[in-house]
Amino acid sequence: MKNFLLNIPAAGRIILFFYRMIKTYKYVSGIVKHYVKWLFVSRETTNFIYELNKKNKNYLAALLANITGKSINEIIDYINEIESDQELINHFRMMISKSTESGKTDYNFKYGRRVGWYALVRILKPKIIIETGVDKGMGSCVLTSALIKNKSEGFEGYYYGTDINLKAGYLFDGIYKNHGEILYGDSIETLKKFDKKIDLFINDSDHSSEYEYQEYLTIKEKLSDNAVILGDNSHYSDKLYKFSIENGRQFLFFKEEPLNHWYPGAGIGISFKK
Repeated sequence: MKNFLLNIPAAGRIILFFYRMIKTYKYVSGIVKHYVKWLFVSRETTNFIYELNKKNKNYLAALLANITGKSINEIIDYINEIESDQELINHFRMMISKSTESGKTDYNFKYGRRVGWYALVRILKPKIIIETGVDKGMGSCVLTSALIKNKSEGFEGYYYGTDINLKAGYLFDGIYKNHGEILYGDSIETLKKFDKKIDLFINDSDHSSEYEYQEYLTIKEKLSDNAVILGDNSHYSDKLYKFSIENGRQFLFFKEEPLNHWYPGAGIGISFKK
């Protein structure tokens, strides 16, 4: 680009506009392409479904290996285990076909960051899991699928989901519901009444930062000695980080990189004791 062209009154600014657009479009062209395709082929309106790219899965495995002391290969095996679980895919498709929500739900299920949830359950063998905010119930099924595998290896575990929406969790049924339940009502009020030690806590309910923080304060004394907390809102809220620092816990964050999707991804905040 010749500098004298940019110095032409009025026209220089227009030339610069198109020059910059041509130079930088490569950074957004993929997003635009995937977004337009998604508008035509997807039915989703919220909680978008996507797979993580291979590099992102490897980085997730490496992060979890550092937290748990397990090998990266073992964690990758667990990720492959959930992604190849055809019984779970068939279950989702059957439940969607029977649901009034089928008009705005895709049949092509991908788990995104939830593969990390699954791997942690397979590694930690938690006796009690709580997830606040279950939406359709995909996470509920992913978590109880891990509990089912753990039970086959001799480790019992049980899942509790909480949600204020009485219609939430419509995917959570069949064999998966044999290993957990959904407690309906305000999450904080439900947590106040909960009287068991929590081994794995996942926050994904009201997306206000203050409500999230209040959940952590509510379960603080109910955590088992080696409990792990996962924050599903940590890509925009620092409340799990704050709670971790205040209570002598370690904190790490995993950022999603969706494969062939316009959505930039969320992530997993991880609070744990070392």
